[in-house]
Amino acid sequence: MAQRSRAGTADRIRHLLETEGEAIHAQASHSNERRGAAYEATDDIEALRTEARAIKEDAIDRLPDLIETVREAVEANGGTVYVADDAADANAYVADVVENRTEENGVAGETDTPSVVKSKSMTTEEIDLNDALAAEGIDVTETDLGEWVLQVADDTPSHIVGPAMHISRAEIAELFNERFDPDEPFETAEELTRFARDHLGEIITEADVGITGANFVVADSGTIALVTNEGNARKCAVTPDTHVAVAGVEKLIPTLSDLEPFVDIIAKSATGQPISQYVTMLSPPTDSPTLDFDSPDEPIMGDGADGVDGTGATDGTGDPDRDFHLVLLDNGRMDMREDDQLRETLYCIRCGACSNSCANFQSVGGHGFGGETYSGGIATGWEAGVHGQESAAEFNDLCTGCTNCVDACPVKIDIPWINTVVRDRVNRSSEPESYDFLVDGLTPDAESGGLDPGKRFFGNIGTVAKAASATAPVSNWLADAGPVRAALERTLGIDRRRDLPTFQRESLVDWFEDRGGVAASSRRADQAAARSGGTDLEREVVLYPDVYTNYVDVERGKAAVETLEALGVPVRVPDLPESGRAALSQGMIATADEQASRLYAAVAEDLDAGRDVVVVEPSDLAAMHREYERLLPEASFERLRENSYEICEYVYGLLENGAAPSALSTGDGAEPIAYHSHCQQRTLALEAPTVAVLEQCGYAPTTSDAECCGMAGSFGYKREYYELSVDVGERLATQVEDAETVVASGTSCGDQLEALLERSVPHPIELLAPDGRRT
Repeated sequence: MAQRSRAGTADRIRHLLETEGEAIHAQASHSNERRGAAYEATDDIEALRTEARAIKEDAIDRLPDLIETVREAVEANGGTVYVADDAADANAYVADVVENRTEENGVAGETDTPSVVKSKSMTTEEIDLNDALAAEGIDVTETDLGEWVLQVADDTPSHIVGPAMHISRAEIAELFNERFDPDEPFETAEELTRFARDHLGEIITEADVGITGANFVVADSGTIALVTNEGNARKCAVTPDTHVAVAGVEKLIPTLSDLEPFVDIIAKSATGQPISQYVTMLSPPTDSPTLDFDSPDEPIMGDGADGVDGTGATDGTGDPDRDFHLVLLDNGRMDMREDDQLRETLYCIRCGACSNSCANFQSVGGHGFGGETYSGGIATGWEAGVHGQESAAEFNDLCTGCTNCVDACPVKIDIPWINTVVRDRVNRSSEPESYDFLVDGLTPDAESGGLDPGKRFFGNIGTVAKAASATAPVSNWLADAGPVRAALERTLGIDRRRDLPTFQRESLVDWFEDRGGVAASSRRADQAAARSGGTDLEREVVLYPDVYTNYVDVERGKAAVETLEALGVPVRVPDLPESGRAALSQGMIATADEQASRLYAAVAEDLDAGRDVVVVEPSDLAAMHREYERLLPEASFERLRENSYEICEYVYGLLENGAAPSALSTGDGAEPIAYHSHCQQRTLALEAPTVAVLEQCGYAPTTSDAECCGMAGSFGYKREYYELSVDVGERLATQVEDAETVVASGTSCGDQLEALLERSVPHPIELLAPDGRRT
């Protein structure tokens, strides 16, 4: 699959924002809010998520054995198990089942068409089963309302749980009125669903074969679990005499008791319900006969206690000779199991929570944030595993690594890391360009040739910032010149509509040394402690000078230094290596790995001395607390994580341990401000300490519930994503625009809000810093 150009991607996103964005946002954000409420209302939610993950880990470890176990169980029940190598293998097997079964029943003569009814199944979407069966002359009808709407519209799913969420009720009514020409036009949702129920019910009663997916397959009993809100899946499973269940091999779990946490959590994570409307567990072929729709009032079972007469035939009106086939699909899954970086994808229970929690998905849906089959954050792993990297490359950059999906995922999959890994692999699969030799040795990264120049630029932003700062203000003037902006857009994809950072000639590190360095900071801290009469905290801080704080927003760095000193804590601001966050965002893992190692080596002596590492930019702290687990030795990672803090979190800790808030700049006790917390700060549970500090210092903060500012570091600078970035950002700006004072913790958040609100949006630490700190 050839990747779209930047212009093509921008056009596609713009089209989706205009045509599907409103409906997608309404549905996905509502589901996300309901999921959040359901999680919050569940006392043991973290234990439940941990248990579910452990079961999936164990199941994937034991997968080959579980396949043999379920084969034995299903065959003992009277059914058949077929393990399909790939899509073509699975489709051929299912087509053979349909044709053989209908021929046995005398259905498929020369003029008769075999008929199949299906419940919603992303696995059958993955293998294009409908098209394969249609090519064999088999009539297939989807019975899930959303999937049927798409079938009628000849459209594709935009979400793995709500496939038609991109289509409004009015559009569905227009579609049905045109296609089915009712006596009275459909208008209401009730009219549409009543018609669908009756229409599909008739088709189900006449179908030759029912095909379902399976939310879970219990290996030791052969039990199929179907979790739905419409009840159509159980009808497809038990109404026709032949039932075919198609499931990826990863759907296997060992025992029936292992099913319990998943039944509990899948509805909460998918739709925010306490439990789904229908939870069907079948150990097919089912003992119960099919219904006689001509005599619906007749009981299904006979008068016998076990429902079976003396001849061994089922005592009812249906055919006792029921047929069941479980098709377990590999299609790349066993290779994913052996891939340490993609393996976690197989833990996915297809709830769609990652999609709903993603601000970018809420704007463009799965038709933008998705590949050949799967959509949302987890789609990168699935598409790379079952369809190949090229499919994943089409949308992979839409994941900005905000980590909202990690907290949403019921089995705690590190979805951003999977996206980063695939991005790295896509980078490395590119052919070297003729100009690559120009940057060899000039860029300090560890990447091979062929890397997109825009990604290489942003992945080396520390080097760029250092050079721009050294040549400021000339560098700023040049960067704003029209011809330069045109060249940046053409070569690096930096949208000319986006304001560029203004680099400062004096860096934070230089400012700190010019004011006397460590000795002067210790003296100021001692003097402040003596004036306040507060507790001697006996702490020392190494303030991490991230790229933005060091070279662009130096004032927030100064505010952090002077706030800590005012609370009696001496500070050091050494010239430290980059954290690797910028490189990770571009999929440059080797570069990030080197930078993480250098940074740890640079602060190891400070950690030995008992100093705390304090970070202003939340994304850098997130790298230290999350990604470094994959980049550093375990002991080094744990040590740095345990001794590194976000600036307002650290100030909160100082105040809780006796430091005097009166040393800071304080409000009148009820001064209103709007505060937006950085997305990664939220997933690290660090929003609350900032709110608490602001309240202790006399402010009345209100917080936004927008998931993301939309800027996401380099994402909002890129031409292809500019409109999407602004669309996401406007949802945040609308929430805070009426506030007289707006503060934001993240670099990207502040830049985005300043652009949209057209006013200054400082970091909270600038609000708290002592008066006169710049003198």
